[in-house]
Amino acid sequence: MRVALIAESYLPHMNGVTGSVLQVLRHLSAGGHEVLVIAPRAAGAVAPVAGARTELLASLPFPAYPQVRVVVARVARITAILRSFRPDVVHLASPFVLGWQALAAADAVRAASVAVYQTDVIAYTRRYGMPHATALVAAHVARLHQRTALTLAPSTASMRQLEGLGVGRLRVWGRGVDAERFRPERRSESWRARVAPGRRIVGYVGRLAPEKQVEDLTALAPLPGTRLVVVGDGPARAALERRLPSAVFLGHLSGDALAEAMASFDVFVHPGESETFGQTIQEALASGVPVVATGRGGPVDLVRSSIDGWLYRPGDLADLRARVEDLIGDDAKRAAFALAARELVRGRTWEALCGQLLAHYDEARMLSRSGMQRGVSQSSQRYSDSGLPGVP
Repeated sequence: MRVALIAESYLPHMNGVTGSVLQVLRHLSAGGHEVLVIAPRAAGAVAPVAGARTELLASLPFPAYPQVRVVVARVARITAILRSFRPDVVHLASPFVLGWQALAAADAVRAASVAVYQTDVIAYTRRYGMPHATALVAAHVARLHQRTALTLAPSTASMRQLEGLGVGRLRVWGRGVDAERFRPERRSESWRARVAPGRRIVGYVGRLAPEKQVEDLTALAPLPGTRLVVVGDGPARAALERRLPSAVFLGHLSGDALAEAMASFDVFVHPGESETFGQTIQEALASGVPVVATGRGGPVDLVRSSIDGWLYRPGDLADLRARVEDLIGDDAKRAAFALAARELVRGRTWEALCGQLLAHYDEARMLSRSGMQRGVSQSSQRYSDSGLPGVP
């Protein structure tokens, strides 16, 4: 199969979207499929991954978060690239601006389109102080996903959100986890002694940005006998370091260094309420680390409360603290939760998830041949032109 993979985010910027794209790219290439990647160009050279043809397009930094790039290429340029490649399927990874342009190009070359919903941009407009843009962004997201052959949602919460926007042809497609890299055996007593000697470690891994609500972890700072360890980087880091002066900030980690840190935590915390999935939660579970996460969004599908972690009441920081205290103070419970956590993710390999993805591609091609995606729903016709940059 020939797959054009359109990514709103790509190397060298690593985040959840980039990580998923790289995993899909590698598994498709290993399976003998031909892959084209179209993504924003950023500073620095990017080597092709898994031998895939790569087209990096001119882009501008997003003002509130310069690491995020917004493509400024015209639809005609993307159409020409796709026509040359002749894809069977156009895979839109977390589509918004580039994804909208690529969707128009996919229609032009009569290729089936599959949108993978991964970023709750609607929630982000609120977090970044742009409530006036929320309705506009919601209309754009709805219109985009209504035009694709299939939309793949990562969680039941995301399914409900998209259904509420009038999006049809929805399927659940989660994320795989590298259970070889992320495993309990990576736990390092020397790492623990270096980072937080003699303390229980409560860890967070993720982007340091407003939508992640890392500031909620101030509720944990005074816990006796513990040390909060924060892995990640982003525009909110300086402010968070001021608010959490007793925490250890390790910056961005990847590969084996990240796996060692994750497995060396005693408890993993995840406060973000706008997560469509929660990949770092899966990585913590695979590492045999109990998770305390908010009971909203993607984490609800991943954490089995009272089995491998706790889901606390969204926004209730006293409940967050109590759930962490419960695990920190009970070695036997923490060990039992850790064992259950590892067992949960054994079958969630990227190989298995990419097999599911290929089945979704086949379904999208069938729907495309029947012309189902050509009819825009009546609800989408109510939306006026969005007026977003790069969106016709």
